[in-house]
Amino acid sequence: MGALAVVAMVGRMVVLFALLLAVPLAFALVQEDAARAHFVTAAGVTLACGLAMSLATRRFRRELQPRDGFLLVGLTWTLLPLLGTLPLLLAVPGLDFTRAYFEAMSGFTTTGATVISGLDELPLSVNVWRCLLSLIGGLGIIILAVAILPLLGVGGSQLVKTEMTGPMKDQKLTPRIADTARAVWLIYGLLALACMLAYRMAGMSWPDAFMHMCTTVSLSGLSSHDASYGYWNSPAIEGVAIVFMTLAGINLVLYFAAWRRRSLLPLLRNTEARAFVGAMLFTIALLTIYLWAEGSQPDPLLALRQVAFHVVSIATTTGYASADYARWPIFAPMLMILLGCFATCAGSTGGGMKMVRVLLLLKLSRRELLRILHPNAVTPVVLGGVAVSERVMHSVVAYMMMYCACLVALTLAMLFSGLEPVTAFTAVLACLNNIGPGLGDVGPAVNYGGLTEFQLWICILAMLLGRLELLAVLVLLTPAFWRK
Repeated sequence: MGALAVVAMVGRMVVLFALLLAVPLAFALVQEDAARAHFVTAAGVTLACGLAMSLATRRFRRELQPRDGFLLVGLTWTLLPLLGTLPLLLAVPGLDFTRAYFEAMSGFTTTGATVISGLDELPLSVNVWRCLLSLIGGLGIIILAVAILPLLGVGGSQLVKTEMTGPMKDQKLTPRIADTARAVWLIYGLLALACMLAYRMAGMSWPDAFMHMCTTVSLSGLSSHDASYGYWNSPAIEGVAIVFMTLAGINLVLYFAAWRRRSLLPLLRNTEARAFVGAMLFTIALLTIYLWAEGSQPDPLLALRQVAFHVVSIATTTGYASADYARWPIFAPMLMILLGCFATCAGSTGGGMKMVRVLLLLKLSRRELLRILHPNAVTPVVLGGVAVSERVMHSVVAYMMMYCACLVALTLAMLFSGLEPVTAFTAVLACLNNIGPGLGDVGPAVNYGGLTEFQLWICILAMLLGRLELLAVLVLLTPAFWRK
């Protein structure tokens, strides 16, 4: 019965997903491109699937339990990208199912990796759909559904705890979970609107401003141009991207707290946000001096511009590029990719293990060193003036162990498939942390189109694990989950 209740909810989400196809369809009708018929077909098939699932399970609606929440999240994040492949399969010539699913999963998980070349020649509506998937996935379509769950008679607190990123999932903006979801989506929507207007003022066309707004506030990095931001070569546009990528990389809860208190103190005093910004500023300064001194960028101002854009892009797990930074000395791109593994804040749209986990691990390591000297000392881990519970610390340690295990296992699988080491390691690292471009054969100047189907499925698994923070997926594989 529990599984049928989950299927009933998934059916409602599929219906909502079908309605979102009206956005690229509208662009197709305005532009009169050939893809409009494909979007009508895809919308019809998706809507029919959603209605069929809802009608077949309408008798099984009930309050969802924590176990149901994990199952619902897993089903949603595998099924919706599957349905999102329909317009791509129909509208992009020569695209097989594996590559279409990779593209949809990449957008929905805000990874931003692509297998499609010739983006500039694609119908506008197809590029809009690719970018819209990122906007939907940025904060999680489940949280969008939670905002209207009371209308459906189903509670959603378990879903938000499963979906929200970071180790401390019990914090609420408001007493009611639906109000919490609405507040977060309001912040997300206002940030998106401001970003689109800023892009337009900086020189983008309205369609490009809309598409790159979708992939900036979601920290996805997909673009409608093969050259990404090199297409414009504009300091103003890059400046807008830097500002909004940084804003999107901070916990959205802090903006709500700042608005409610009519003060910037919640942002300025937050330990994680300060560490996030500080890490990026330090890396920008270090790499600018390094590239200028090493001779790769003899113009210090150009070095600062390119380093600032790419450090923020990779650290926030966005993945935009304005130049081929893979040609820089290997220290620079590797440092940026490693920064992308942990820099963003919990509660943001970014991927990776999150800065708060790294801060907690550093404090835990310091505590253990102190215990060696003072075995009987009581030294709780404190973050932002608040003692962190041992339950949270155990969760962080377990997450980091599983993160390392998944990184090693997936990299070994890529090496087993015959991929060369740099490409194998950085492809897994980029997908597991939802960064997008890696190095080698998946660097910023190329894409994932050269990988085999087996290698692409490994990357798909890595993207899903990274977006749902490992444990939410891996718990579904444990025997205890399926026992009554």
